[in-house]
Amino acid sequence: MNVKQFIKLHRNDWQQLEQLLSSLDSKRNHVTGQDIDQFHRLYQKTTQNLSYSQTYFANEEVTAYLNGLVSKSHNLLYKDQISSLKQIQHFFSTKFVGLLFEQWKFIVIAMILFVFGAIASFITILNEPLHLYSLLPAEMAQSVAPEQLGENTGAVDSSFMSAYIMTNNIRVAVLAFAGGITFGLLTIYLLIYNGIIVGALAGLFWHHGKSYEFWAHIVPHGMIELTAIFIAGGAGLLMGYKLFVPGVYSRVFQLKRQAQRSVQLLLGTIPLFVIAGIIEGFITPASFSLETKYIVAFVTVLGLILYIISGKFLLNKKLSSNTNSLPPHTS
Repeated sequence: MNVKQFIKLHRNDWQQLEQLLSSLDSKRNHVTGQDIDQFHRLYQKTTQNLSYSQTYFANEEVTAYLNGLVSKSHNLLYKDQISSLKQIQHFFSTKFVGLLFEQWKFIVIAMILFVFGAIASFITILNEPLHLYSLLPAEMAQSVAPEQLGENTGAVDSSFMSAYIMTNNIRVAVLAFAGGITFGLLTIYLLIYNGIIVGALAGLFWHHGKSYEFWAHIVPHGMIELTAIFIAGGAGLLMGYKLFVPGVYSRVFQLKRQAQRSVQLLLGTIPLFVIAGIIEGFITPASFSLETKYIVAFVTVLGLILYIISGKFLLNKKLSSNTNSLPPHTS
């Protein structure tokens, strides 16, 4: 039996179990004996399907799907309902990090698209600073006009520039994940264009010998914001890819599944933007030395790395525990 035959043979049972999961989870006070019997029967069959899939289709998407379905069913059967606080803690400690590692390739692609736009605009501005007017939005281009920057760097409102970039980054993150429904085309455009904006500004300040000052106003909050953009962009690219190449599933099924995952990833970036906003409000405009602001940027990057490492450790620990609780293989 190949994977397509396997899915076709058991798909109806899995869909019924999903429907029962949703129904039982939202209407626990109105559960009938028939519902429980059917749920228990489908749960047992699905665990057997998972065991078979892990043996013969270990690297296929269906195995990950069944693992998630069995885990949800197991939690509904044997675990008490956890508090909202614990749900939030679980999401940010393991679930969110797990989603990041599941789609790390698309996050890297999102970063590459951004860097491509940044490098292209950086080189363009170095060759001709006046191209700034054609690359940046009018409001921002006027605030950092080349003629003003060349005569008096103090004329540039760094607070405005930094706040503008932050606001734009939040908008881009939201639209980048939603752009997945356009088969990822809007996501690709937004990632490249946002890179163009940052690269053009970097090129202008480099041209006038003020690159050190420029990055001191950007990186303290920008490192976190860009990470959030790459995560949201990766979610949008994954959604677009699954719509373009749905595999054995329908595009409607992939849209529903990937949209749910993308929303979870977007929610996971909210704390990143909150932290970036705090830095933007209290660190960037403060009269700290430029070196201090670079130290803040270093600390934020270190914090992100430690968060991901600790989340990966907790995730591996949980997966190991779940594997030990799975039923033995049934041939």
